[in-house]
Amino acid sequence: MVYDMYKPSEMSILMNDMYAYNLKIKQAILEGETPTEFPSNFLNIYTAELSEFKSRNEVFQGFSTLFIETQKEVFNPNATLSITERYNNSINLCISCHTKECTGPIPKIKKLLIK
Repeated sequence: MVYDMYKPSEMSILMNDMYAYNLKIKQAILEGETPTEFPSNFLNIYTAELSEFKSRNEVFQGFSTLFIETQKEVFNPNATLSITERYNNSINLCISCHTKECTGPIPKIKKLLIK
């Protein structure tokens, strides 16, 4: 018997990396630290290979651009919003995009929010 092993797409791997990094950011914020460095690999959201059944459409492109903008704002030392608000804005954008595409991870993503 031959098993067809699941091989995650580049985008799936990137999304898992983003999750793990944002979990670290959340913990840092809760400990009173302010994250300082935007992870440049997040820019791969524009080029990472999607799962076979997905395509890069205008909605995805729009959310990708907004995500990068809001995620960069988390690291903006001159921002007017609190670090918690900026961070949650970024995570809420993830949730908004996932309500349109690939809804499965939403419960996991919600765990990233700072209450």
